[in-house]
Amino acid sequence: MSITATVENDMIKLPIHVPDGTRVEITLPPASGGNAAAENGETLYDSLKDFIGAAQGLPEDFAAEHDHYLHGTPKRGGR
Repeated sequence: MSITATVENDMIKLPIHVPDGTRVEITLPPASGGNAAAENGETLYDSLKDFIGAAQGLPEDFAAEHDHYLHGTPKRGGR
């Protein structure tokens, strides 16, 4: 028999009654949104290297002050 259950607060919630003491086997499916690149031995750099230099016309301090430019927070540095 196969049962699909839900995990809530680290407890498995079964949709049917299973008598106490019943032995069960739990097989977890692959994580959704799995990292295929990591499974293939590809590094984060390898998977993103095509995007290096793609952003053009940004302020010189964009990397350090991205929260300021994206969300309007006060600048952290004194540049």
